[in-house]
Amino acid sequence: MLVDFRPHARLRGKNPVDITAAVTPVLDALREDAADLDRVRVVCDWVQYRENFRDVVDVRPVVGRPGRDELEIAVDVRRSAGVRLQDLTAARLRGDEAGRVFLDDWGPGSESCIWDFNQLYWKALELWEKAVGHGYEQALPGGESDARNRSAAADLIGELFALWDPLAGSGALPGELYVVELGVGNGSQAKVFLDVFRELDRAHGRGYYPRLHYLMCDYSQHVLDLAGETVAEHASHVSSLALDATRPGTSLGFLRGKIFLFYISNVYDNLPTDEVAQLNGRAYLVQTRGYLPPAGAAELAGSVSARPADLPALVRKLLRLGPALLPDAAPAQVSDVDAAVRFWRETWSRLRLEERYVPLGGLDLYPLAPSVSGEMLRPLLESGADIRMQVSNGALASFTGSLQLLHPFGKLVCHDLFVTGSQGYRTNFRGPGKYDGSVVNWVNGPLLAHVGRRKGFDVQYAPFRHRDGGNIVTMTAQARD
Repeated sequence: MLVDFRPHARLRGKNPVDITAAVTPVLDALREDAADLDRVRVVCDWVQYRENFRDVVDVRPVVGRPGRDELEIAVDVRRSAGVRLQDLTAARLRGDEAGRVFLDDWGPGSESCIWDFNQLYWKALELWEKAVGHGYEQALPGGESDARNRSAAADLIGELFALWDPLAGSGALPGELYVVELGVGNGSQAKVFLDVFRELDRAHGRGYYPRLHYLMCDYSQHVLDLAGETVAEHASHVSSLALDATRPGTSLGFLRGKIFLFYISNVYDNLPTDEVAQLNGRAYLVQTRGYLPPAGAAELAGSVSARPADLPALVRKLLRLGPALLPDAAPAQVSDVDAAVRFWRETWSRLRLEERYVPLGGLDLYPLAPSVSGEMLRPLLESGADIRMQVSNGALASFTGSLQLLHPFGKLVCHDLFVTGSQGYRTNFRGPGKYDGSVVNWVNGPLLAHVGRRKGFDVQYAPFRHRDGGNIVTMTAQARD
């Protein structure tokens, strides 16, 4: 038996975790269950997201050879102190799935229904914000993005000017200067950038502002509309494009080789991802299926005059049609749009993920993103002790697609939640968590850097230097000389 207590930093300090209280009840339950301890792993995490997809105790099968399946007992240490941990573990070991209402089938994490909910959030954001009474950016730590910073914008613009001046002097600078922002929020970042750009250009005297084309790109048309109002005074220099962040080239292919700055903030952590693991020298894919716990499903069904067994079909209608059309499709369950939004929010708050480990047949057969083989994972998975990590498939697809659009002297700058070393996955929980109605996962920085370097780009990570504290990291990628 292996006991892996990951949040070891919390064993010291002002309010240290009582490791005995977190682990001993689990071991007692295993002893009473007469489990084959040779086939059991106990993994303790500190799940920092108060809203997430995990129960206090989860049991995950580790599928192996016939008759040799193992079990992983996963404990959320942050919440374990308030429950009868031994009884809860014993119930999970007995298999208490009866009454769970499953919303999808087993599959890779990137294909989970949580991403359908994530898409719905951005499509129907205006209705969600109306129901909760605040904008989505207020759900971020601190209530704003780290990107809204004049000094950060001034640094970027200064780098652009330093690049453009010699090109202009040699007649090699294009007549149109393209900057792309992916994930525009309410437009504050664009306005800060454009305001500072205009000010610095006047002082610089090179006349770059009249040649500037700033493209705001986002999945949500509602977000783009709000951002457009924010930058109205720069309208002649701004265009808006609704696009899928995982396929930037589909909408921006006409700019291939022309973008001098590709600016991204808090997007990659919100894109679909699988998880993989290396356990006892073998590679596994983490498969998931979404479910509603029995009590939560019963309450939710009662709120819409339905049976728990009716919920999967009603949720599928919600995800396919959205809350605005759901009352027409299911009038007996939701009377109006407000009722549909309540159903949506209540379903999301109750949604959990069941997990299991399934062997990967071969890393070379596992595609991470278009034209990126799973072989890229090998140095990370084989970097030491057992490890579980996000693959960041959506972020990787977005990243590699964006690199293809850069000018030969262009740069990609991204502010996000990056894990910058493999050890970061062995000591901390990295998602998925819930931010309001959307999904958040930390991004696999070592993997993106490895892939980027294979494609001829220098990839660097550094703490966001214009704000103290926080978890935001700045990634830069630029073609090697």
